[in-house]
Amino acid sequence: MTSDGLQNLVKMIEKLTIAREPFACYTGRGVKVGIIDSGVNPAHPHVGGVAGGTRITSGESDSTNDYLDYIGHGTAVAGAIREKAPEGLLYAVKVFDRALTTNIETIIKAIDWCIENEIEVINLSLGTVNVEHREKIEAAVARAAEEGTVLVAAREMSGQPSLPGCLRAVIAVAVDWNCPRDTYRVAGRADERNLNGISFAVANMTGFVTRAREFAPTAQVDRLKQLLVAGSTKE
Repeated sequence: MTSDGLQNLVKMIEKLTIAREPFACYTGRGVKVGIIDSGVNPAHPHVGGVAGGTRITSGESDSTNDYLDYIGHGTAVAGAIREKAPEGLLYAVKVFDRALTTNIETIIKAIDWCIENEIEVINLSLGTVNVEHREKIEAAVARAAEEGTVLVAAREMSGQPSLPGCLRAVIAVAVDWNCPRDTYRVAGRADERNLNGISFAVANMTGFVTRAREFAPTAQVDRLKQLLVAGSTKE
């Protein structure tokens, strides 16, 4: 094969790769994405800056502007979202400080901050299996849905349904090691395994949801789910 022929083959493969990605023509341009996590390091090359952010505290003071990431988890999540939605507007909503633990009140405050700041997609690479928190979380998710804010979260943790990911008004995500990162699958049945990597599976899906939101800016969660199913690789 000549060098010109090889170059043409490479270009053809690149086009086919782009074409199979859901919402491949969209970049999340202008869509506001809230990353509720350990903060974000905006200077990280995989992040490329953030549009803003806050730190939600568990004390009486609701928030501060210190959203710098001291753990690295939120920054990695932001990088994964940025890869799929390079023109999305990322907002760091810091709820973890030096460890990946917080309380339900802080999570609720973080969701409410996103609603108040007109965030369109919320990435929650976290969750709880404590059913005692269901009522509070369900109310926060309902407030978000009413304002057109979509949450993306893990469906389960340690084989148990995870809140808020198990709620109907949330786009739920599970890990599939056989599914490449340039696509996603719609589950045909419940899978009771919890695998390492769920944080980044959620972030990957958030990137696709951000693209879908650019495609359909006023779509509510049920409509977005329909669009995502249409663009998925079926099991």
